[in-house]
Amino acid sequence: MRRRQAAVLTSGEIMEKGQGKSQISCLCLLALLSSFIWICLLYFHFMVLGGRTVTDTSPELNLVPIEATSLNSLPLDSNPSPISHSVTVHRPEVDVGLQRGRVVDNASKDEVPSQVKPRERVAGYASKDKIPDQVKPINVKSPPLGEKIKDKQNYPFMRALRTVDNKSDPCGGRYIYVHNLPPRFNEDMLKECKSLSMWTNMCKFTTNAGLGPPLENVEGVFSDTGWYATNQFAVDVIFGNRMKQYECLTNDSSLAAAIFVPFYAGFDIARYLWGYNVSTRDAASLALVDWLMKRPEWKIMGGKDHFLVGGRITWDFRRLTDQESDWGNKLLFLPAARNMSMLVVESSPWHGNDFGIPYPTYFHPAKDAEVFAWQNRMRKLERKYLFCFAGAPRPGNRKSIRGQIIDQCKNSKVCKLLECDFGESKCHSPSSIMQMFQSSLFCLQPPGDSFTRRSAFDSMLAGCIPVFFHPGSAYTQYTWHLPKNYSQYSVLIAEGDIRRNVSIEQQLKTISVKKVKEMREAVINLIPRVIYADPRSKLETLKDAFDIAVQAVINKVTKLRKDMVEGRKDDFIEELSWKYALLEEGQYIGPHEWDPFFAKRKKDGEPDTDSSSAEAAKNSWKSERRQHS
Repeated sequence: MRRRQAAVLTSGEIMEKGQGKSQISCLCLLALLSSFIWICLLYFHFMVLGGRTVTDTSPELNLVPIEATSLNSLPLDSNPSPISHSVTVHRPEVDVGLQRGRVVDNASKDEVPSQVKPRERVAGYASKDKIPDQVKPINVKSPPLGEKIKDKQNYPFMRALRTVDNKSDPCGGRYIYVHNLPPRFNEDMLKECKSLSMWTNMCKFTTNAGLGPPLENVEGVFSDTGWYATNQFAVDVIFGNRMKQYECLTNDSSLAAAIFVPFYAGFDIARYLWGYNVSTRDAASLALVDWLMKRPEWKIMGGKDHFLVGGRITWDFRRLTDQESDWGNKLLFLPAARNMSMLVVESSPWHGNDFGIPYPTYFHPAKDAEVFAWQNRMRKLERKYLFCFAGAPRPGNRKSIRGQIIDQCKNSKVCKLLECDFGESKCHSPSSIMQMFQSSLFCLQPPGDSFTRRSAFDSMLAGCIPVFFHPGSAYTQYTWHLPKNYSQYSVLIAEGDIRRNVSIEQQLKTISVKKVKEMREAVINLIPRVIYADPRSKLETLKDAFDIAVQAVINKVTKLRKDMVEGRKDDFIEELSWKYALLEEGQYIGPHEWDPFFAKRKKDGEPDTDSSSAEAAKNSWKSERRQHS
């Protein structure tokens, strides 16, 4: 058998074989390079150009950590000038929200991986949701919240603030701009004066710029001039007419330290308190705020530089519900009115948008000399009674101490009493009341249907030292007009002491003759501050109740503006509002000896304080009806 011979390759064949193998290797290498390049291109396209991860710090994802209460710190100009500061902002085109642990970009609807761990809300974030750690803020030209703004020109009221430092301008920091309201909000009411009260013809009381008819000095109790039969609820028109004589009025609202709204709020509600539904009672108030909010002046501070006057107690403007049986209108509960300051003859201890101003008295001097002459006369009077009281009991109010006070006065040889009853009474005679006050050292001023009484100011006008039984009757009410140290000019005997039969006479007799003289002098010195000068003129140097109130409003608005500029936050607790005006410099809100007087809680089935105060307002109208029946 022949064995097959092994194949032998020539060198040419070997080379041919090697070249084939080399060509294959090159092709593989080119394929690998091509694949690598395409992979790089695809990676660059999708990972760099086409997408972003949660850790991307681009300005596309930003939140707005804004507190609703911090908005007051921002300028309200619709076209603010740019300010170079950092703040987290919310870009409208990218809204980042949280849905079940996932961050969602609302612009693209792309979901960011759910493994992103959120953290607790940052300070100032507007919602209770959590926001992701990785979302970064960027620097933008907008004022930071709660921080001082360097470019103060950003605030539209800066021109008004600068006038404060202009020493060459006598009105610097004191300008008032008055809204030109449609007449239905004021003057038209006076044309329908017969409808302003069910039992009182207010037409005679709106004469003489709101002072009412002049009082004749038949018994020699008054001065020969400056005395009028003024209605205790006529301060709306008195204040409005005094504003017309204000020396620093301006037609340029950008200069205004405050803006006055000449709405006769007290006259408005007086028309509709009895026998009208809530829609009628609220109509003028709703129309007013609608008109104001459309004005450019309103938009500067959202109404926080506006003020108005309501010549009735605050409870006439604080209806709690829309039930027809509830009392008053809801002016002071309207959101816009919460921003304004309302001056009322009795304010609420638990709300921050109203402020107490004195009831009008019978004395409205036109010159300083009339005031000085009256003060000197009150200093020289001989006062034969230790104390006196003018008023009626409140048998339907088991909390009232008037019955005990009347009994004590009747049983004392040093007390003068004027009992007020149905129909004609000396209590309704200005000369009888003033004569009694002028003959007494102390005048008792217990609460009536509500905390306050006009009588307190009539007695001070007579140089009689007021005796209060509740701090809400004066001390927490008229903080603009009366000293914080109430013991300088008055006496406080707690209601509880009267219920325990503590003797008023013995309490007053413990006060030394020297102290009584000092207190009486303090009361007489306060007379200019608690009276309203004749609206048709102006006192030369003295400041009356109007001047004090206007300056207090200006101070309030100026402080608010400066706080906004400096970035200071106000941690105001509205339910404790009665405490703030009592604080001295550097003091903080804390426990107070008068806390039991103002505790808002239900006891023994009694209604809460707001409801009982509204009921008190209704009773005050019943008393007015009784006086004119």
